[in-house]
Amino acid sequence: MSKQKPITRQNKEPWPEGLTIRARSVADAAAVAELHNLQGYRWGTMRLPFESVEEIRRGIEQQASGVTSLVALLDGVLVGDIALLPGKGRRAHAATIGMGVHDDYRRHGIGKALLGEAVAMADDWLNLRRLELTVYADNEAAIALYERFGFAVEGKMKDYGFRAGQYVDALAMARLRT
Repeated sequence: MSKQKPITRQNKEPWPEGLTIRARSVADAAAVAELHNLQGYRWGTMRLPFESVEEIRRGIEQQASGVTSLVALLDGVLVGDIALLPGKGRRAHAATIGMGVHDDYRRHGIGKALLGEAVAMADDWLNLRRLELTVYADNEAAIALYERFGFAVEGKMKDYGFRAGQYVDALAMARLRT
């Protein structure tokens, strides 16, 4: 009988004490809506203010096949989320990542743990060769996190999004598994 490779987390560093990462469920809708409506969380995303619990619940219930959505809970409080959105057909080797962390829990290792688990899913279970994301060019902390996981800037998009009354540039970043 051959020995199986043990299942390990991509992120070798320990998670913050009390952190749990698991699949998102419909029961998380209210907590996810609260997270998405935080000013700092929204600042780093393309989300509009005032997402309702019903909108979030519908999105969870109607999630496309193959999408991996995870949530991070710290001592039972939902403090972050991440999704891997796979491509189809000739883009089946790629997935787009979207993620965010609760305003009060930034720089506590939550994003690192979430991204580590998403990268592990992509590499070890989904056989994805390319992970890609878009990040606002002024989000230095997020860019540094992505670079730590091997993402590189592939291009800059001028006036990519409209945020807080002004246009903001964004970077296209990707990680290729070799």
